[in-house]
Amino acid sequence: MANELFEKVPVHKAYFKLALPVVFSMVISLVYNMVDTWFIARTGNTDLIAGVSLGAPVFTLMIALGDIFGLGGSSVISRLFGRKLDEDGKRLSIFCFYAAFACGIVIAALMLLFRHPVLHLLGADQNTYAYVSQYYTFIVLGAPFIILSFTPSNLLRTEGFATASMTGTILGSIINIILDPIFISVLGLGAAGAAIATVLGNICADLFFVWFLMTKSRKLSINPAGFHISGAEIGQILAIGFPASITNFMQSLGIALTNRFLLPYGNERVAAMGIVMKVNMIAVLILVGFAFGGQPLIGYNYGAGNRKRLKEILSFAYRFECGGALLLALVLSFAARPMIELFMKDPVIVDAGISMLRMQLAGMPFVAVILITTCVFQSAGKAWNAFLLSVSRQGVLFAVVLFLASSLAGYCGVLAAQAVSDLLTALLAVWLFNFAALVVTKLLVYGCVLLGACFMEPAFPIDFDMMRAGFYVWMLVKSGTIVTMGFIALFVGMKMKSSKAVIVSSFLLIVLTQANVGEVTLRDSVVFPVVLMGISLGFAFLSVFGVERKDL
Repeated sequence: MANELFEKVPVHKAYFKLALPVVFSMVISLVYNMVDTWFIARTGNTDLIAGVSLGAPVFTLMIALGDIFGLGGSSVISRLFGRKLDEDGKRLSIFCFYAAFACGIVIAALMLLFRHPVLHLLGADQNTYAYVSQYYTFIVLGAPFIILSFTPSNLLRTEGFATASMTGTILGSIINIILDPIFISVLGLGAAGAAIATVLGNICADLFFVWFLMTKSRKLSINPAGFHISGAEIGQILAIGFPASITNFMQSLGIALTNRFLLPYGNERVAAMGIVMKVNMIAVLILVGFAFGGQPLIGYNYGAGNRKRLKEILSFAYRFECGGALLLALVLSFAARPMIELFMKDPVIVDAGISMLRMQLAGMPFVAVILITTCVFQSAGKAWNAFLLSVSRQGVLFAVVLFLASSLAGYCGVLAAQAVSDLLTALLAVWLFNFAALVVTKLLVYGCVLLGACFMEPAFPIDFDMMRAGFYVWMLVKSGTIVTMGFIALFVGMKMKSSKAVIVSSFLLIVLTQANVGEVTLRDSVVFPVVLMGISLGFAFLSVFGVERKDL
């Protein structure tokens, strides 16, 4: 029955059967997050709200670490199941389960050891330190159970048990929702109460997953008897797991950076961003659920070599995800004020939150493209491609945009940074990959030429100096021009549906960039290749979007 779902059921039905339980569990997790925020906001203590917001990246870090073994393991295991290697998949599931728990123990010990410097790194000040510290301490103590819960919830979907995965997640969230008012309000534990409720909810989810794996699953296991695994197999899991975890780790980094840049504008702005992040999660978690809910389907058919069905899955996924992202962004933008007022009535926080939320939502369609493409790379075992996307949106690219935007536009720049980063990541994903590969290749070639010249007489004069900054500027511009020409040629070939058109347009572009026209020497002009690179960004996006819909 499970194989029929992956191999024969119509694509949209199979996709929804696997993705909807994930989306539903995401929505329940979202409800729990919003209830958590609501009970904290009801205290009316701005410093308490800001303190929990500053501590939020720690919980996101736990999710990231769980994804190393959850998403990394499910990617490898789903491909093994596609190749009918069920016993190998079972062995790897055992490793993922116990490795996740062990990772949690190590992380808890390290984070407790470096507690004070981490709290200051998160942005805790004299007003918020006590609240951040309470939340941090109890979340870190529960790290083994939190990290573990994200592993079986992902692995179960590789066997088609999407509903069971959803049930465990929902169970943990419901327990959390029930315990929140008791610990936060009735017992008066505040930030510590929110953290304790979260940990207990995850423990309940873990117990359900252990029961299900021991009694219902046939292809997955937690029985270590006779277990063995090779270094190569661990490497395959980690090769996908680390880029997958970096997505969430970068989210933690992105939130922490945003909070740090908002601190000069007052704790009210940090508190507003904490509420906005919860509302924004409505769109993000739904998109994540639909994107990664279909990952086992993509991985299974990739492993089985069923290219026809794989193309159908990708075409459906991109169209549905982008349409859904646009709809969610519009609805939440119109409902910004009432959504924020659910948490707090303070006019300063509400007014600040409305502009923050709309800025966050502006890049949502681009987030959809990034999520599906990342999911495809992870499912296919393309670790480097997945890593490139993972470190861009809320990592390196976001940090660069945030620094520049805050310097140029101050407070408004901080708010706009995420949307700009989303746009650039979607546009530059494949462009940057090709550009980086070409630059590295050129550096290796030039380095080999210089090294060879140290041992033998060169047959031609060496007219470059790798010790000068101008050499690297020239190399970057020239590499960008070459990659640009490739994308323009690709777009022309796609539109004309002809490989010959790609060759001819490539030839014409090379002639153009190297030609002398009257007194204008194009090959010596910096302006021309820079303008050409700018134009190519649009072609890059159109080409990549078209290719990804048609072929992996």
